[in-house]
Order: sequence, then C-alpha cells, then structure tokens
Amino acid sequence: MATVTDSGSRYLEGNYAPVREERTVTDLPVTGTIPDRLDGRYLRNGPNPVVDPDPATYHWFLGTGMVHGLRLRDGAAQWYRNRWVRSADVARALGEQPRPGPVHAGFDFAANTHVIGHAGRTLAIVEAGPRPYELTDELDTVGACDFDGTLPGGYTAHPLEDPATGELHAVSYYWGWGNKVQYSVIGTDGRVRRTVDIEVGGSPMMHAFSLTEDHVIIYDLPVTFDVERAMGIVPKVAARPARFLAERLVGRAVPAAIASRISRRADNATFPYTWNPDYPARVGVLPREGGADDVRWFDVEPCYVFHPLNAFDDAGRIVLDVVRHPKMFDTHKLGPNEGPPTLERWTIDLEAGKVLEERLDDRGQEFPRVDERLVGRRHRYGYSVGLGANDDFDSALLKHDLASDRTDVRDFGAHAAAGEFVFVPAHADAGEDEGVLMGLVHDAEADRSDLMILDAQSLDTVASVHLPTRVPHGFHGSWVPTTP
Repeated sequence: MATVTDSGSRYLEGNYAPVREERTVTDLPVTGTIPDRLDGRYLRNGPNPVVDPDPATYHWFLGTGMVHGLRLRDGAAQWYRNRWVRSADVARALGEQPRPGPVHAGFDFAANTHVIGHAGRTLAIVEAGPRPYELTDELDTVGACDFDGTLPGGYTAHPLEDPATGELHAVSYYWGWGNKVQYSVIGTDGRVRRTVDIEVGGSPMMHAFSLTEDHVIIYDLPVTFDVERAMGIVPKVAARPARFLAERLVGRAVPAAIASRISRRADNATFPYTWNPDYPARVGVLPREGGADDVRWFDVEPCYVFHPLNAFDDAGRIVLDVVRHPKMFDTHKLGPNEGPPTLERWTIDLEAGKVLEERLDDRGQEFPRVDERLVGRRHRYGYSVGLGANDDFDSALLKHDLASDRTDVRDFGAHAAAGEFVFVPAHADAGEDEGVLMGLVHDAEADRSDLMILDAQSLDTVASVHLPTRVPHGFHGSWVPTTP
C-alpha cells in the first residue's frame, strides 16, 4: 500500500493517518493502579481506510471502520486488539470471504462511528442507512445485524439506552427514505419492539437525537443530501441516469432497487451531505409513546449539532445541552471545520412554543459525554474534549459543573491530543462524578497512545495503560462491563 505521508489531506496525516496492521498484544504495561472493580472492555471506533483513498476527495467520515479494544480485569490490562470491521469490500481487500448478513438497500459499509454493547452483542454502528455490524468479544466481525429480522431499515451512530428500562432508543435517517426519519426502540431482548416514521423537512443529516423521560427530541438542521455530490458515489457509466433519478426522487421515498444502486459506495466515495442555507433549522418533540402526528416543531437559529450532551424534562420545559456548530460542510467539505463548536443550553418552553438559546461555555469543544445512568434525567456534570485551530483535537479534557458554572480542565501536555472520554461509576449507587473517566490520548512525540484512567472528581491520573502503537483520531467508544 502507498504511504499517506505528505498526502495533501489533513485527514490522512499525523494521527489521522491509518494504521496498517491488526495487532493482538497481551499483558500491557501500566503506570499507576487500575481499579480492581473495572472488569470489562474499553472499546473505540474510528475511520481507518483499508485501501488508500484519493487525498483530494477523501472525507474523514467515510474511512473504513476499525475498532480498538482493551480488556481490563483484576487490575491488569489483559489485551489490546484492533480489527477492521469486515464489510464485503473490506473482507475482499484483506483477501477474505465476505461475512454473511442482511445489509440495507445495498448499503454495505464498514461501520466507523461508534461501538456499543447491547443485549449480549457488541455492535459497530454508523448512521445514514447501513445496518450495524456485530463483533465478537475479541472484535472479530460476525456480520451485518438486523436484530433478528426486526430492524426494517438502517440504523444510527447514536442510540441512547434508557437507564430505567435498559431499552435502546434511536432516531435513524437514510436519504432514500425521502422526507422521513425513523424512531425505534430495541428491547433488552435485542429485538425492535416499536418504530415511528417521522416527517421532516427534506433529507437531512441527523447525526444524533436526545431522549428525556417523557420525550424524544429530533434535530432537523440545515445539512442535507446534495444530489451533485452524491453522484461521486456512482460509477461514471451510471452517473447520468442516476442523477436524473435522484433529482426527481430526492426528498421523496425512493424505490429500494434504485436507492440501492445509488447508495453503493467505497472508501473513496464523495460525502453527499452539505450545508443548505435554505433549509429551516428546528427541533421536534415527540412524546415517547406518541405517534408521528404528535410531533411539535420549534424553530432555532441556523446551526448544526452533531452531539447533544444530555436532555431532561423540567416542569413544562425541556432542557437540551448541546455542542453547537455555527454551520457544517459549507466551505470545508471533507470534515468538520466551520468555526468553534461551543456548549449551549436550549430550553424548549412547551406552553409558549419557543426555544431559549444560551451559551454555557465558549471554548471550542466536542464529543460531550455524561454519566449514562442519567441519560434523559437532570445532570450536573458533563465531560468534553477541547478542540484547537481547524477543529483539531487538542490536549484538554473539560469537566463542566453546570450547577456552579465551573469548568475544570485537565491538560495532557504540549504533544498530546485527547479523544473522547467515557464515565464509569465506582459502583451502582455512586455519586454523579464518583468514578473514573477513560479515554485515549495520543503522544505525538512518541507517536503512540495511552488509555488514560482518571479520577472523575479531581481529573488526576489513576492509571495509564501504555499501548505499543498509536490509535488514530476517531469518534466514539464505550465501556462494556463483563457483567452489565
């Protein structure tokens, strides 16, 4: 394979560049002491092209998914593994037979955005139409997953588990569905028990949603499917008829056979979503047990939200804490770089029909996480990663105390870049910040990564697990305990 050094694409250089081999390393060295109570796997997903893309057109979001994992038990880091997610194209590129599985609308993509555990499965997930890929505990690919035939279409990168019921809630989108998105609930048995099709303004990119005890929140924002860019995923011989069809069908439900032809893509595809200044920005509120006709819409200032921190109901209001980007994929088409994303609070007044928007922290930041025992409930603390110039990862982890308007900062040093951190409580009844934070930090000088385990109250280091390699900048991860 050709080198990506000096490629001309920031997303193929430095710690964005892919690693070239899968590794299994046991008995990793540790500085400090891993708490004995940590028995499980820390998992993280992200783009890692299996074949060299064209640097001029490569979009960070389209890189082949690679899942990295560390097994912690009895105060030791027992193993580190990294494995490509084997979609059919990836398997063939590696000289392997494709895994069987029910892909959606021909959209077979090596999920690169998140990795979660639910109902005994480990799932690599992505948005926009593909289905999840199931992995073994050791991160080998089983195949595409439709939850025992109960998932009617594609899925999302950002489901949320209700801490009271253990059910997995999601809002999924796919351009071929036209002007609808789909709310779904997966039970603790790993089967879809409920779906609601929700009409939206067109064909938006809906990266995430929010959940409260009583409501589902839909972010219908002005990043939408772009027909001209979408033609970059179609072979040249088919581009003219595909464009003809897409221009007439986009925003409407598309017959599955046609959508399948247009949706087929490889790692070198063109990312088909762009900023649309003519598309209204709004949020929808659906009662959790309501139907499509029960959605209420509320206008917000034009912006884009990849990641809400959390949401909760508050006596006739709904409070949403989100990371707000001023716009997305407008002048910068190959990755997020449209001005500093900031932490904001949007309060929906259900009676007045208005949204109050206020800024909580004006530092550039992303990848917000909350204690997952409080998903949909009132929270005090949130954790996010600092972003520097050009929305690059920087060395800061931010801990927001939203009760006292205080933010504590852990700086990992001049040559460090911190990824997303997840919170793990000390025990089932622990306080909201009583536990540890886990995340990967890259040392550019040594060109390798550590799994950092921090005390969530003080942000001091509890332990550092030293990896023999680097983990490229990626997206999201999870702590999956051995016994949930």
